[in-house]
Amino acid sequence: MGTLGRDMVYILISMFLVNYLIDLQLSSKVFAWVSALILLARLFDAVTDFVMGSIVDNTRTRWGNYKPWIFVGMIAAGVLTILLFTDFGARGFWFVILFAGIYLLWGLSWTMNDIPYWSLMPALTLDQKERERISSRAKIFATIGTFAVVVGIIPFMQIFEPRIGLQKSWLLFAVIIVVAMMIFQSVTLIWTKEPDIVVEQDKITLKDIVTVVFKNDQLLWTCAAMVTFMTGYLTFSSFGVKYFEHVYGNKEMYSPFGAVMGVAMIAGYVIFPILRKAMARSSLYTLATGLAIVGYVIFFFSPPNIIILGVAAFLLFFGSALIIVLMLVFVSDTIDYGHWKLGRRNTAITFALQPFISKVGAALGTMVVAMTAIATGLNQIPEESREGYVLDPSDQLTYKIIMVSVPIVLTLVGYAIYRWKYRIDETFHAEILTDLEARGQLVSNAEALSVKEG
Repeated sequence: MGTLGRDMVYILISMFLVNYLIDLQLSSKVFAWVSALILLARLFDAVTDFVMGSIVDNTRTRWGNYKPWIFVGMIAAGVLTILLFTDFGARGFWFVILFAGIYLLWGLSWTMNDIPYWSLMPALTLDQKERERISSRAKIFATIGTFAVVVGIIPFMQIFEPRIGLQKSWLLFAVIIVVAMMIFQSVTLIWTKEPDIVVEQDKITLKDIVTVVFKNDQLLWTCAAMVTFMTGYLTFSSFGVKYFEHVYGNKEMYSPFGAVMGVAMIAGYVIFPILRKAMARSSLYTLATGLAIVGYVIFFFSPPNIIILGVAAFLLFFGSALIIVLMLVFVSDTIDYGHWKLGRRNTAITFALQPFISKVGAALGTMVVAMTAIATGLNQIPEESREGYVLDPSDQLTYKIIMVSVPIVLTLVGYAIYRWKYRIDETFHAEILTDLEARGQLVSNAEALSVKEG
């Protein structure tokens, strides 16, 4: 349940921050600088995510090594999210400086919450099937949060913008989302028990971080597949509102489209365990990729017809949901693989790559959307002319080609990397666990307690 509020905040930043920036009517130069800063800040997270992972793995408190950081990160990220959607009146150079400082701090605070939060999942069980069930259930709640924002943001703006103005409507929406995050994160903090696995080892050094990441070949290939897929997926998602508003000339269509997206992803997460019983991971990945590609193609050729667009959305996001869960459990299994290969179990450091990839994908997607907005002049539309504004036919085609072709290519590249390089199938994973147990390198809490009491 903790994922529900978290993903409401994350989707607000990753998908809608660029729309907020467009609505501020920044100059093309400032808008380009801000977009570049978002990308650079996400790349900076490459360092901070791993450092945070090592801090979490080294943490020992009466509340565990995950919950203290989840709590502190939640508070800091909530405050900074509100500041990101606060218009301080600065423009030009000072806007860039102010935005850069707040956004960089937001990334650090989100890392502080994100790494320990997702590191809980592989710490709870060693069983592949159980990890898949936990992952799919967590993603169901994440999707409910995501599409509560996607479906609700247009009606919310239509209600409040005439009353309090566009900028204050953004701010009020951000405050509501932050409150929801804190409520649902409290559920995790109060009721989740951590963890099931005890591994006695020395504290982690910076050298260990490099070893964990760069000597775990399966982790690196998994990350390469993930970053390509997520960049394409989040690029498409980030285009959403502005596409319906300025290509179809009907932004109200986005809410029912978003509702279908949400239903499709929840369906994917719910059906995932059932499909896994019927087919191997490799076959499921092939099926999911095919569904997503078909969805993209239908979307590209679709007229402004919500039924046809709904079919495209369902195929695209149902397939994407399956891929997202697969990627999550791939990363989980590389933790066991790294333990087997390198002799160390570093859950948080390994899982630091998963949120980092999502951040980089979102930042690259934001950059693509921002550059497309500059190329088509969307960031320069006066507020009084924005309602009902439609791009000319050539700009519409440019918008549509970028929105669809980039995700198709990157989805296929991610699939190719998995097929050629990933080798931790069900049989190999079982062999890894058997070997670790034979070495005496894997001890559960129950076993450790029984030895202690004996």
